[in-house]
Amino acid sequence: MPEYGRGVQMMADMAVQIKDRAERQRCAQTIVKIMSGLLPSTASKADNNHRLWNHLARICHYQLDIDYPVNIVPQEEVQAHPAPLPYPMKSIKRRHYGYLVEQALDYAMTLKDEGMRHYVTESIANQMKQDLFFWNRDSMDNALVAQDIKRYSAGKLQLDLDNFSFAPVGESALQHSDGSKKRKRKK
Repeated sequence: MPEYGRGVQMMADMAVQIKDRAERQRCAQTIVKIMSGLLPSTASKADNNHRLWNHLARICHYQLDIDYPVNIVPQEEVQAHPAPLPYPMKSIKRRHYGYLVEQALDYAMTLKDEGMRHYVTESIANQMKQDLFFWNRDSMDNALVAQDIKRYSAGKLQLDLDNFSFAPVGESALQHSDGSKKRKRKK
């Protein structure tokens, strides 16, 4: 453990070699006192003593045969790797829009309230335009988004482009958010 330095490592190696158990115990207690002096910022923590004894056991590679005043975390538990997280494998039909847009379109098609369906469709359209901006700015077109919504929902959802204006995307969104179109320059 590099935070304690080579001196503590050498003392720990020497403590493992001591034949007398009482002398080994005294040596280990001295090493823990020295370790606590090397990191005074952690001395105020509640589990400091427990942590220092665990560190001594790790430094000695769990070969120091003494009566530890605290329960030491076993070597197998320290070296154990966590189990890999399961990654949900879902097929995404429209990769440039993503799985969440597909889910949102499916949800919007199930809504009974026409006003709510219209509101959710407009929100999905804004997200789809953002996704097109990040994937390919050349294909970012309002008519394409409206066409995709109609096609992906099998005609159940419609976006009226005459009565709907998209939220600004990309750099223009930043310009519209502060009310000015010019960038301020540093002097």
